[in-house]
Amino acid sequence: MAGEGEGPRENLTGQDQNDGDTKKNKGVETESPIRDHRHHQRGQPPRRRSRPPPQALRCSLCLFLVALLLLMGITTLIVWLVYRPHRPRFNVQAAAVYELNATALTTITASMQFTVAARNPNKRSSAEFRNIYAFVSFRDQAITANTPLPDLNLAAKSTVVISPILGGGFVPISPEVSSGLAMAEAYGLVPMRWILQGRLRWRSGVFKSGFYGIYVKCDVMVGLKPGLAGQVPLLGAPDCAVDL
Repeated sequence: MAGEGEGPRENLTGQDQNDGDTKKNKGVETESPIRDHRHHQRGQPPRRRSRPPPQALRCSLCLFLVALLLLMGITTLIVWLVYRPHRPRFNVQAAAVYELNATALTTITASMQFTVAARNPNKRSSAEFRNIYAFVSFRDQAITANTPLPDLNLAAKSTVVISPILGGGFVPISPEVSSGLAMAEAYGLVPMRWILQGRLRWRSGVFKSGFYGIYVKCDVMVGLKPGLAGQVPLLGAPDCAVDL
């Protein structure tokens, strides 16, 4: 009886062992892929961060340059609005005629001196004149040659008086101008125009503008009689017109 009873127990025990082995094998089978996967992840090299493409870098650089230029333009505009200069002012104060000979119908010789005050009305900007010259005209035709003048610098709120002698040589004119000048001289009143041309630049502290062309015209009426030379009276002294 004892032998018969022990047989089934051994069979059950063997079956239990088989079941345990099967569970262990299943456990190994389920755990091994995870371990292999973790091991595979640990063995991979670290991923590098992706770099932006060259096109994106160029776009960023262009945007930065555009923003920088825009900022510089706004700054320049603000400075210009703050230091915006006004045109210089010119005024003829005196005149002298030393020679005015229009005996020939096509040429004239003249020597004149005009005293002109140039004023800079700006508080923060100085004016710099370069490559300037002056001459005198009658009826929109020059009766003196162009006379170069030295460079002129006007500090803020300052006035400079210039008195150049113009002419001294033969200048070609039309017969109409020659006859008209003779008639005006005989009448005793000669309308003349003193003209200055050149280039002007403004300076405000460390900031300076580009050069502008400047054209100054001063219309005066001179009391003149034939045979008289020297200081002549001016009928009125209006301000000159200034074009930039």
